[in-house]
Parts: sequence; C-alpha cells; structure tokens
Amino acid sequence: MKVEVEVISNEIIKPSSPTPDHLRHYQLSFLDQLCPKTYNPLVFFYELNGDQYQDDYSNISNKIKSSLSEVLTLFYPLAGQVKNDRFIDCNDQGICYSVARVNSPCHLSDAMKNPLPIELCKYLPFEIQQLTEFSLGVQLNVFEHGGIAIGLCVSHQIADALSCVRFVKAWVAITRGEGDQVAHPEFVSGKLFPLTDDPGFDATALVTKKLVTKRFVFDASTIEKVRTEPFKDHAEEKRPSRFEALSAFIFNRFAAATSDEYSSVSDNGYTMVLPVNLRPKHDPPLPEHSFGNLSRCGVAILSSAGEEYGHDAARRIREGIRKVDMDYIRKVQQGEDPHLNLLREYATKVIMKGGQHVSLCFTSLCRFPLYEADFGWGEPAWVSSASMSFTNLVAFMDTKSNNGIEAYIALKEEDMAKLEADEEFLKAVSQVGR
Repeated sequence: MKVEVEVISNEIIKPSSPTPDHLRHYQLSFLDQLCPKTYNPLVFFYELNGDQYQDDYSNISNKIKSSLSEVLTLFYPLAGQVKNDRFIDCNDQGICYSVARVNSPCHLSDAMKNPLPIELCKYLPFEIQQLTEFSLGVQLNVFEHGGIAIGLCVSHQIADALSCVRFVKAWVAITRGEGDQVAHPEFVSGKLFPLTDDPGFDATALVTKKLVTKRFVFDASTIEKVRTEPFKDHAEEKRPSRFEALSAFIFNRFAAATSDEYSSVSDNGYTMVLPVNLRPKHDPPLPEHSFGNLSRCGVAILSSAGEEYGHDAARRIREGIRKVDMDYIRKVQQGEDPHLNLLREYATKVIMKGGQHVSLCFTSLCRFPLYEADFGWGEPAWVSSASMSFTNLVAFMDTKSNNGIEAYIALKEEDMAKLEADEEFLKAVSQVGR
C-alpha cells in the first residue's frame, strides 16, 4: 500500500542543560572509523487506545520534545557535530525533530499490513543512506483516524544497534517520569579502541541505492524446524540458536536460488559476515549501556550448497562467532583486526560475477527490548526497520508475539527475484512484506 506522509513542522531540540566544558571533546574510536556514514533506522507504531491520548497529539508531541531535551543531557554526543571523522564537538547544536501527517493510509492498522520497507522510510526524518549535519533525528507521524508512528534515525558512525536501543530505553523512561531509574551511558569506546591514522577500510563503499529490500516473516514452528532438522543426525552437537539456524537456512536458499548466476564460485567462495556484540566478550564484560560502535565481525566461509549444508552452515556460523573473543579484541585494540582484509574485499567485491566470493552479512536485533518502548501510552503495536543501505544484508527482528522473526533482506533486484522464486524458501515464509 502506497504511503503518503506530509511533514508539517520541523524544529531543533537542544539538551535541557548545557554539556560541561570538560565533556565537549568526544573522541571517536577505531571501531567508529570502520562504520559507514549512514543512519540506523527504527519505527515504533502505537495504537493509542487510551482516551487520554486519542486525538491529543499536541500533548504527545510536547512530551516527546521535553523528554528528548532531557535525555540528550545524558547522550550529549548525539547533540554535537562530528569533526574530521575523528571527534565530536559536543556543542549542544541539537537534533532534528519533525511532525508529519499521514494522509494515506489514514488508519494505522492498514499501514502495518505487509508494508514495503521502502514505504517505511517515509516515517523517518532523514534518508538513511547519507548522514546530514545531525547525528539523531526523530519524526512523529500522526494518522488521521488515530495512532502514531515514531521514526528514529541514529548515526551509525557513532552508535551501533544496541546503543540505539539503550538510547530509546532511557528516552521512554524519562517520558514516563522515571528518569531516576535510567542507567547513564558509559562512553569508553574511544579509550578501548583508539583511533588510527589509516583504518584501511571504508564501509561506505557498501552503501548503494541499487537494491531492493523486502521483509519476510518466519513463525516459531518454522524456526524450530530449521533448528532441528539439519542436526537430527548430529545428536552429539548442541542445537543451533535461532540466529544460527535461520541464517544458515536463508544462506542455503540464497546459494541454491542463485547457483546458476554464480556457478563459477570456487570452493570456499561463500562468505558470511556476522557482526558480534563485543560488550559481553570483553574481559571484564562491558555494561550493556556502553555507548558507541562496540561490535566486530565474525566470518564463516563455506563452499557451494550440498546435502549437509544446513548443518555445516550453522556450525560454521557458530565457530565464526566464537572466534570473536578477548584475544580477538586485543588484536583489534592494537589495530590488527584479524578479519579486516576479508572486510576490505567484502566492501569492494560484495558480489563478483565469475570471481571468487559471494558474501552475505547477517545481523540481529532479536532479544533486544524493542517492544518495551512504552512512552506512557502503551507498548508499541509493531516495531520495524526500513529499507536498507547495503546489498546482501539480512537483518533479524523479533515479532511482537509467538517467537517469530522478521527478516529484512536486501539484495540486487535479480537476486531477490530468484530467492522469491525458490519453493523451499517460500514454503518457510509465513508473510511477505511487498
């Protein structure tokens, strides 16, 4: 369904109190240097069934603006300006806040029925492929017949997905009047992973508009099946996680569906890139509210699809993630990322027709408390991502109930058509957002 969104106001929200002089210089980290200059998008949909909020959108907007101003005193780098890709001048320039009217569809329930990810971008304050002068933007979208959607864009240059979630967690708590219970962010990444003069990798090379993103929903029974069947003859091995199993399944179906196009891929020609949260891997573990880009990529390398491929892919995914340990972290801290050469190749040759590699990147927001984002008017009816900026990327998010997973998959148009024509893939999908 085509979405029509009209922005009716824009303003700048500044922190409620000035950032102290000794905090004005925020050093970016080596891991920040490796991240693309794009936005992480999230959209939260709320039905607003309570009488106290129905049609009172000016009150809602005022609450959002007031709590944004307050939370920015804690997350002060988000209200600053990035300088020379090396540090943030925390000058309290503020963040962008927009209010928009949703003219079509006018009902929130219609907007949530199998939406195209590209249509979800209309609820966001910025285009996600390229950073503006603002590191954070918020857009309040008001539906004519009730309900709102809050679109959020956070610069990937300074924050990973967990940092975005922790920001939202603090923001909604402050909106509810529970600011005294908010865990203050810890800004340690610049000290743990010092800048380097030449990071040797530009993830922005992966950014492209020449792709299509679609959303596929896998229910709990399907996920249980792909966790169990490939391991039925391997009882001695631990069963894969939901992430490992579903990543292996999607990779397997992608490899099978595109095998004619990439028939010249040699052994060890398939690469899976697996972002890993470094906070629990660090010794001692870092708090979840540690802010910044604190993830690195595990890598799993496979040959072409075969009978054992579901099992083999899941096992290698697990091994790739396990290799991101404290020894790995120490090498990264010394500027010696073990997988940087592979990532360079991944950035410049995501797919090489007739070449050596076909790569897919799998990332996950599953188990993150996105559905706990209650500003005071109830939990979200749905939390979504949007169109993605990177070819050959798969991002997982939990469904609101029943332990399902939504997979946002970004591929070249011709590869997406082949995947959608794969019978085994389509049999596993319970819903397709077209």
